[in-house]
Amino acid sequence: MILVGLTGGIGSGKTTVSTMLAARGAVIIDADQITRELQAPGTPVLAEIVSTFGVDVVDEHGALVRPALAAKVFGDPEALAKLNKIVHPAVGREMAARLEAQREPDNVDVLDIPLLVENHR
Repeated sequence: MILVGLTGGIGSGKTTVSTMLAARGAVIIDADQITRELQAPGTPVLAEIVSTFGVDVVDEHGALVRPALAAKVFGDPEALAKLNKIVHPAVGREMAARLEAQREPDNVDVLDIPLLVENHR
């Protein structure tokens, strides 16, 4: 297996590169996509976010209202640290599980992680 880390900020071209690599057979494990899945209604991660930040971060259907959560955490380093402590370990575990499931000698596995260097834990 060849393991590739793909990183970069918003607008850096990660999606374009991921799409090109996937078209050539690479397995893409996308941290942003996993985060959205783990924050879906009914998930333990979302339940912990609501418990920590309040019911006003979800809509009437139980879906995360990202702007409401962003308003609570961006600009407040302590709140952002709490959110990261909830989300990052869960995303890391899921990425590791997906990587293990794709561990084949001929695979090229790409970990698409926006803040790979900044969040090196």
